[in-house]
Amino acid sequence: MSLLRCLIVEDEPLAAEGLEEYIRQTPLLELAGTCPDALAALDFLKKHPVDVLFLDIHLPKLKGLDFLKTLQHRPQVILTTAYHQYALEGYELDVVDYLLKPFGFPRFLAAVNKLKTTAQPGSLQSAAPISPNRPFRFFNENKRQVKVYYDEILYVESLKEYVKIYLAGGKKVVTKFQIGEFEDLLKAGNLLRIHRSFLVAKDKIEAFSAHEIEVGGEKLPVGRSYKMQVEEELKNF
Repeated sequence: MSLLRCLIVEDEPLAAEGLEEYIRQTPLLELAGTCPDALAALDFLKKHPVDVLFLDIHLPKLKGLDFLKTLQHRPQVILTTAYHQYALEGYELDVVDYLLKPFGFPRFLAAVNKLKTTAQPGSLQSAAPISPNRPFRFFNENKRQVKVYYDEILYVESLKEYVKIYLAGGKKVVTKFQIGEFEDLLKAGNLLRIHRSFLVAKDKIEAFSAHEIEVGGEKLPVGRSYKMQVEEELKNF
């Protein structure tokens, strides 16, 4: 299933950053861009394909609903606003959902689950539900706690007393953990030790041979002492 490309139209930087983070955490979605007003969004839509608009109502220059009325070929739209009185007008414009600020990730996912995703040219089907209860853990990175969803981990690289966690979407998190400790932490999960320096997520493996594993577009070596275990694990996976 292809990802839904999302455009955020929001003039409040903190609100835009929050939406960007929610989109990055959601496997169904891909961030195409962020615009501070409707005129910038109009220019963006002329140049780039977009499947979903996260549209604020109170925008400078041109209000969100007025902007929406100008679009001949509208993407799917989720409105975001601090004002509830525009809900009826929004639904009359066939929006997917109406997010009342401030909203959390579970409410965001409830709106995303209403989106349609293209199955084949000319046909639409409902998107599979995304659970707001996905397992995650906060890891310390540069004196801040960063949330890592286990199902977004591609692979983990040892950096002696630290590990670098490679995540879907190109994000990386470096935290103070020895790789053996990290392996024990997620022992019952999806990670497989393939080398003294690497753990990989089994369900993210793209290809493998006796000597290397491809994951996230990278080729990682299979250690000699791990070869039999890796072959056995992947044969039965």
